[in-house]
Amino acid sequence: MSARSPAVGRAVCEREEGSVLLLTLGYVLLALAVIFVCVCATDLYIAQKRLDALADAAALAGADGFTLVVSDGSVRAELTDPVVEEQAAALVGALPGEASVAAAITPDGVSARVTLATEWHPPLLSAFVPEGLPLESTATSRTALR
Repeated sequence: MSARSPAVGRAVCEREEGSVLLLTLGYVLLALAVIFVCVCATDLYIAQKRLDALADAAALAGADGFTLVVSDGSVRAELTDPVVEEQAAALVGALPGEASVAAAITPDGVSARVTLATEWHPPLLSAFVPEGLPLESTATSRTALR
């Protein structure tokens, strides 16, 4: 190990030239990119959760469109595909937004399964994703008499 003299150390420091501006600019661009991605990811998450909540409400509305059927002395609630679709479309149409009913069926006559679809557009610089991203949500609700 050799010890440097203070004069040699000062000479090396005096010859160094440059600026931290380029490094600072790089970090600023990196920070902006991270902020952009976080904002877009948060907005996408919130849009999906809103669509999930709307699909839940539409499935519940579809399950409320039952008709009472009396057979063999017992009463039961019965759902049909057209009624489920009508109820779900009425709810989705009454609320603001671009969601549409992709499918509304009753697989077993007592459940309403509703699928909603929409498109998500990023809030910042949507020129990178001009068509948007398709979002879809499916919810099921059952009707029961006790």
